[in-house]
Amino acid sequence: MSEYEFTVSLRIRHPTIDPDTITAALGIQPQHCWRAGEPRCDPAGAELGGTYRDSYWMGRLMDDPQLSSGSASVEGAIGKILTHLRRAQSFLEQLNAEGGLAELLVSLYARDNFRLELPADSLTLLGRLHLAVTLDVHLHSPVNAPVSRAN
Repeated sequence: MSEYEFTVSLRIRHPTIDPDTITAALGIQPQHCWRAGEPRCDPAGAELGGTYRDSYWMGRLMDDPQLSSGSASVEGAIGKILTHLRRAQSFLEQLNAEGGLAELLVSLYARDNFRLELPADSLTLLGRLHLAVTLDVHLHSPVNAPVSRAN
């Protein structure tokens, strides 16, 4: 199988929750967050007009992208992450009951075909934790050589 790089993040949307509550419950610092009702802003902090209609929180669950190998795989990383998030099961259940959505965002960067196999135990735990999974696949295209034209 081909090697690929991957990262995993946690994204949460909720009708009203304060992002600081999420940070405290999970013990993970967010990369991006805002609270429902706050003014909408661009990445530089300039106001865009209007307010956010729901709260949003996104935290990276891996420090750096990982290269797949015999010792690193998406499946293994998800298993470790689920073990860590199991401690926050009651918080994630409450979030779901209040109309929130939590999802693991798996970003994959590949040059060739590859395969993922999530074991039934991981899928069961994802369900118990009320976690959706989003796969964001980015295909690297070969470097295009300059096109030569015959006259």
